[in-house]
Formats: sequence, structure tokens, C-alpha cells
Amino acid sequence: MALACGVLLAGTAACTGADGHTSRAGAPGLNNPAASGSLGPEAGPRLPGVGSRIWKRVPADSRQAVVVYGDDRDSAESTVVLYEKQDTAWKRAGSWPAHNGRLGWTTDHHMDDERSPVGAFSLTDAGGSLKDPGSRLPYWYDDNAFASMTEEGDEHAHDFDYVIAIDYNRLKGVPPFDWSRPQGVEKGGGIWLHLDHGDGTSACVTVPESGMRTLLRTLDPRLHPVVVMGDRERLSA
Repeated sequence: MALACGVLLAGTAACTGADGHTSRAGAPGLNNPAASGSLGPEAGPRLPGVGSRIWKRVPADSRQAVVVYGDDRDSAESTVVLYEKQDTAWKRAGSWPAHNGRLGWTTDHHMDDERSPVGAFSLTDAGGSLKDPGSRLPYWYDDNAFASMTEEGDEHAHDFDYVIAIDYNRLKGVPPFDWSRPQGVEKGGGIWLHLDHGDGTSACVTVPESGMRTLLRTLDPRLHPVVVMGDRERLSA
């Protein structure tokens, strides 16, 4: 079997799992803001289904948000919704069925726990084994770097055609496949948005190819995009 972010398998550097690179390293989680800017105020319109606890982690200048609504804290099934802020209201701009960690969600993510971290994280870097489809985020095309995570003919061979790095325990402004882990390897990391393969992951969030193309062509660094993710119960707290 091969490596691929979010499915199963032992891998190299920060890879683990058939879903490709597995989570390996530090974690922002609920106690760290998605970005270093000012945080979202209590007053004002919130993202649908997002409670005050996580809303505080969303920078006030964010005008694009990818919200991952997990079905249940122990479920790998979820829904991804893209929102854009128009004037003072968050408007729905797209929605796709998705998958998250095969064992669900956690507020204390660790390497190889097969759960996705609950929280709000910035989105700054993208890439893939296919050429840039028109990404607004900086895009690193590298067929060898991404293809090396899977074996030819493997069912996960196309997982990393397009990826967006979730800024969870990673350096910003570097390729998604950079395995630096500022908060340490044991806290997990290497968590991406990438192409769906039909089941749960090691920690990543997966969406259909059409969704990845839309996200890449829509998310704009000037609008400070974030991903807000977790099971519905804890998202709404």
C-alpha cells in the first residue's frame, strides 16, 4: 500500500496511512488562533453553526471560511461548506460531501490518533501533483513530491492531485509537503484538504475534485481564508 494524507499506512517523514501523509506534529487546536491577527469579536454575525468558543479563534479580517461540519465526534462523515462574507453577512458559496479522520474528531490531536483536530486554522498554501488549476493561493506543483506518497495503481493514487495545507502545526509560506513541525512531532500535523477517496482519513479532510478546484480558484489570500472544523456538537458550543 502507499502513503496518502489521511488514510492509513506507515510512511516517511510525516506520512502515514493510505490517505497519504499522516498527521505528524504540533497542533493549534482550540487554544490557538487561526492567524496572528486580531480575533473575531463576540458581537456581529457568526458563521452558521459555529459557537462562541471557536468563533473567538477566527480572525476579524477573515472574509472567506471553509466550514467542516462533522456528523458526530466519532464519525468520519462530514459536510464542507464554503462561505464568503458580503458586507456583514456570511453567504454560502458551495457545499460538498466530505470525510475527516476515520475515528472522528479531537480537541487534543496527536500523531496517529486517526482523528481530525477541532478548531479554526488559516489556509495559506496549496499544491499538487497536477499543474495549477488557477489557484489564488500560492501553489506548488511537484509531481514527484506528491506522487511519491502513493504507488502506481494504488486506490489513493490521485488523493494529492490537488491539496490545500491546513495551518495546523506547520510553517506558513512553504510547500504543503514541508514537514517542519514547530510544536513538535508528537502533536501531529501534515493535515490537508485534498481529494476524496470515499472513506475516513488519518486526520485530513477530503472533498470531491470539483470541490477542490472550486476552493483553489476561490480562496484568496487577500481575504484571509480560514478553515473552521469539527463535529457539529463542539462546533456549536
